Amino acid sequence: MLAPSATERAMRWFARKTRRDIWDEAIEAPLGDIEAAARIRAICDAAAPSATYAAQGDKREGERYERAAKVAMEIAMNISDGLMRDDAVRRIVDLCMTANDLKTAQILFRAIHAGWIRETLQRDHPTLMS
Repeated sequence: MLAPSATERAMRWFARKTRRDIWDEAIEAPLGDIEAAARIRAICDAAAPSATYAAQGDKREGERYERAAKVAMEIAMNISDGLMRDDAVRRIVDLCMTANDLKTAQILFRAIHAGWIRETLQRDHPTLMS
């Protein structure tokens, strides 16, 4: 049997599926509040580098950030515990601010009810109030 040529190896490499991000993974069962908050935390952590590149004008990374933020917001809407939801939304606001997505961050900021979380965000991101 002949060893694959460099061209054949390159073709197989390019034929690989694109990487799967955590926010692209299907959710098998309804998530409880704790699982949902953990999923949002994992999404925001994984999407932080994309948000940084999006802030620098990288279109492809901007699209990844937007997909991640959208999925995180959809999950957050299903958290029934108010404090857990506010903390999850805070993480999404931090992600949005990393991407310089001030409009989305301000909308989400207004959805937070816990005063101490709002104060922390205002301290960390003073531009939210503009």
